[in-house]
Amino acid sequence: MNRRLAILGTLVVFVLGFLFLRGPTPHIAIKAEKLTDLGPIGITNTMITGWFVVALMVVLVFVATRKWELVPSGIQNFFEAALEAFYNLVTGIAGEENGRRFFPVVATIFFFIVFANWLSLLPGFNVVGWVGHETPEEEQIAAHGFVEGIVFEDLAIGPIDLHYIKPSSPGNLRVTNDSTVIKDDDPKGKDKFHEAEEEGKFVGELIPLFRGVNTDLNTPLAIAIVAFIAVEFWGISTLGFFTYGKKFINFSGPIDFFVGILELVSEIVRLVSFTFRLFGNMFAGEVVILMFTFLTPLIITLPFYGLEIFVGIIQAFIFAMLTLVFGVMAVSHHGDEHDEGHAPHGVPEADAVPEGAH
Repeated sequence: MNRRLAILGTLVVFVLGFLFLRGPTPHIAIKAEKLTDLGPIGITNTMITGWFVVALMVVLVFVATRKWELVPSGIQNFFEAALEAFYNLVTGIAGEENGRRFFPVVATIFFFIVFANWLSLLPGFNVVGWVGHETPEEEQIAAHGFVEGIVFEDLAIGPIDLHYIKPSSPGNLRVTNDSTVIKDDDPKGKDKFHEAEEEGKFVGELIPLFRGVNTDLNTPLAIAIVAFIAVEFWGISTLGFFTYGKKFINFSGPIDFFVGILELVSEIVRLVSFTFRLFGNMFAGEVVILMFTFLTPLIITLPFYGLEIFVGIIQAFIFAMLTLVFGVMAVSHHGDEHDEGHAPHGVPEADAVPEGAH
């Protein structure tokens, strides 16, 4: 009986959502939308979200540590447990000494990415903002005779004018045709636009105030550059500039030279792989959620939210662990120097075989 009621309730919610909560076809943009200008700098919605993520993380850390107790409880207990578990993971892979060096960078990358990914799943992302035109209105009228976009309904609250998107209805299911959307190839575009103008409605696009940070290619690239610089710094500071440089430029022989060039290329390619792995997964997840919200709101969208929670932490873990592994590789000796002057783990450096004694 309970199972039948659950199935019936799910079906009812699905039908109601399909009939009355469907939105217009979402506008998918790879490039982050610009909200305003701050001097010569364009402020995008992903920048706003990034600042919000950092501020929220700072507040959480402050709340968790402002009353530090010897026996932790509550949020302090959770905070310490998460950090300790991640610290043990890092030191287990890199060793105690290198783990202490790598932990601040690796942990910052992991917690920032996972926090940003999960925060972008909250209500309000990609659906709240202000309206505008990606292409100037005058250019669109000159090209098509009308302005393409969504026909927004107007709502005045005192001196504030608000615009909102009219939800679907049984007469406008937005399956094959949507009367609230004007496309550039719409044969009735002029009529729809002039009708909207006569009714005083705004035709344009929604520019979200908040958008997932990692759906902007610039953010994964920036994190990848930080990881790249950290790895190179660890390698140079541990082995020395010339010893570490021989990994990439080695004139000992043609094979060593060729292998060094391959190492250099692979080092640079990491920037690309780091960037597009994170960007591709998070952008694709955002598109999937937007499209399923448009097609079947409420019920079928929920499993994809669960999937994105999992993907969000997995992508953060992969990014952080790859940074850690590349850091371990960077501080290890390479090539002919693999066995020279490098003591086994746990053996004092003085007991290592002196260089040149082979």
